[in-house]
Amino acid sequence: MKKEDLSRNFGFLISDVARLMRKNFDSRVKEIGLTRSQWWLLNHLFRADGITQAELAETLEIERSSTGKLLDSLELKGWIKRVVDKKDRRSKRVFLTKEVEPIIKKMRGIAKKVREVSLGKLSSQQDDFVDILIEIKNNLTKDNGK
Repeated sequence: MKKEDLSRNFGFLISDVARLMRKNFDSRVKEIGLTRSQWWLLNHLFRADGITQAELAETLEIERSSTGKLLDSLELKGWIKRVVDKKDRRSKRVFLTKEVEPIIKKMRGIAKKVREVSLGKLSSQQDDFVDILIEIKNNLTKDNGK
């Protein structure tokens, strides 16, 4: 079998860029005392505050029990609150609290810096690049591998 040059493979490049951005962000948020699990969850809540605990576990691609433990620790810090869903009392919705707002503000500033570093000279093309990524995401969401 002929060996494929993966240095320009689209899937590998997307994966590598995402991994490197996470690593860069990880090293920067350590200054404010956040682990990857914490910042990942807080970012997802920032994007979709009030989603259910089950939806959060699915989005983060981690077990519900692991999500529950992580939420327990963030709740102890006063950063999130869980509220019983009005439509389904078996479900809990997760919300960010006012206490976490300074942390979120710092994280968003760090995220901006990571984007600036990542894009470098390409920053003027960010909107076009984001549009392309949205189209790719929409294509994959429609197809779903079936």
